[in-house]
Amino acid sequence: MPTIGVKRDLLFKALGKTYSDEEFQELCFQFGLELDEVTTEKQMIAREQGYEKDIDASEEVIYKIDIPANRYDLLCLESLSIGLLIFLNKISIPCYKAIKPKTELEKIVMSSECLKVRGHIVAAILRDITLTQDSYNNFIDLQDKLHQNIGRKRSLVSIGTHDLDTIKGPFLYDAKPPSEIYFKPLNQEKEYTGEEIMELYATHAQLKHYLPIIKDSPVYPVIYDNNGIVLSLPPIINGNHSKITLNTKNIFIECTATDLTKAKIVLDTVVCAFSQYCSTKYTAEIVEVVYPNKQTFYYPDLKYRTEEIDCKKARNYIGINETPEQIATLLSKMSLKSTVKDHCKLDVEIPPTRHDVIHHCDIYEDIAIAYGYNEIEKTVPHMSTIAAELPLNKLTDQMRIELAQAGFTEALTFSLCSREDLADKLGHKIEDIPAVHISNPKTLEFQVARTTLLPGLLKTICSNKKMPLPHKIFEVSDVVLRDDTMDVGARNNRRLCAVYANKSAGFEIIHGLIDRMMTVLEVPWSTNKDENGYYLRAANDPAYFPQRCAEIVCYGEIIGKLGVLHPDVLSKFELNIPCSSMEIDIEQFL
Repeated sequence: MPTIGVKRDLLFKALGKTYSDEEFQELCFQFGLELDEVTTEKQMIAREQGYEKDIDASEEVIYKIDIPANRYDLLCLESLSIGLLIFLNKISIPCYKAIKPKTELEKIVMSSECLKVRGHIVAAILRDITLTQDSYNNFIDLQDKLHQNIGRKRSLVSIGTHDLDTIKGPFLYDAKPPSEIYFKPLNQEKEYTGEEIMELYATHAQLKHYLPIIKDSPVYPVIYDNNGIVLSLPPIINGNHSKITLNTKNIFIECTATDLTKAKIVLDTVVCAFSQYCSTKYTAEIVEVVYPNKQTFYYPDLKYRTEEIDCKKARNYIGINETPEQIATLLSKMSLKSTVKDHCKLDVEIPPTRHDVIHHCDIYEDIAIAYGYNEIEKTVPHMSTIAAELPLNKLTDQMRIELAQAGFTEALTFSLCSREDLADKLGHKIEDIPAVHISNPKTLEFQVARTTLLPGLLKTICSNKKMPLPHKIFEVSDVVLRDDTMDVGARNNRRLCAVYANKSAGFEIIHGLIDRMMTVLEVPWSTNKDENGYYLRAANDPAYFPQRCAEIVCYGEIIGKLGVLHPDVLSKFELNIPCSSMEIDIEQFL
């Protein structure tokens, strides 16, 4: 959930009313938001430096407000104030329009090369705009919020804003080898090549995080104007030539993306928030985009769509008894203009600001927010239901109790581990293991989802060497296995793993633990090795000592292994005492 910081006095000026902190907190709650903190800039700096500071009456107060992650339309003061004013019935719902200029349309022509690295671009123009220092800061802050939120740190969408009067169309969206790109980056005094820009910002506090997005690409995306001036090197930085200032009157906005839908949402959000400062309010000028296959598109969309909902359904879902007219009024407070149709139907107009409204349930949620969650009458359910624990979780809890009573201590280890822990240290090849790999691991410790609980328990013993022997620990938890038959390509599997470590291996302890668990599960020992019980069968596994490993076969299926761990495995986990372990799949017993 993103948090925005807005200046209290500016917000109250926009709302046309002054509130106490408690009153504004209540207003936020009614609107579905949360006032997280009342602070100042100096207080925030002091907290970052590790000490507390009281609010000085002379300092400008900042409200920190938690915004739902899907409400991109509330990420700046401008759009937040409009939303609250509509909610308070102080203004009518704005009508946003994408208009064609009286002269020729500005155009962006895409080359086929840019499809290799960042294949989409959308654009718009805010014409005759007037910015103050505060609205300029809000404009920059909104871009940063969108980059971090829907743009996924610029990997999906990056925004470039330019002073249109300093550049000339038509524009070219191209991709070139980094050595062939020359331009002066934002706030720099000299020109750099694409390679030099990567070196220049390698240590930059903010921009260094975005360099890997294109750094390894043979070509970098770049936007030129008709005179060959570089507007931006997305998603890294804009050019200094076209930077916007307080004197900028016409803002050219371009969004390059790998996800076209998200690019449209970002463009609509920026345009709708700041078009109120244009001479013709709530309008944005259309830009033509020509793809390499000569297809032509026009942005921004600023499309409205209409959804029909059933008032009876809405009332039943929420638990209220409002009339269709009252429900229409509630929706209008949430910027969803609604009209009654056929007595019990509503036509709900979804504006370009509300990209979060995807399904009818989103509309029902807005009705509930406008009505007030605290106002919904509590009722006793019409039918009695009895809650029950999931069978797998119930079995897990029962097995935990039995293992604890057998003298073993439960451990809870990480679901992610390194490839080395999962494969190399256990004598396996990572290619032979059905592991789910993390595409962008933050550390070497968390590269794959575990397919066995054993490495986590061995690392736990390693971290507790000072504890008196014997070490008897267990874990009952999920592993993740790659499975192409599943929708997500993987599935969870509940396992039980136990390790015994002492001066002697204690194979008989682990064997006895298996026998105990099978006894409580009412699975008999099969002397004839048939399918009516369980038995052990010799097996070979590089993680275990030769001829000290066995498969556990239950009702004709292999459910796990037990044995004495190989000395090489122990040394790789920095252990110097013998260990025995067992691991079984407990889902087989459901």
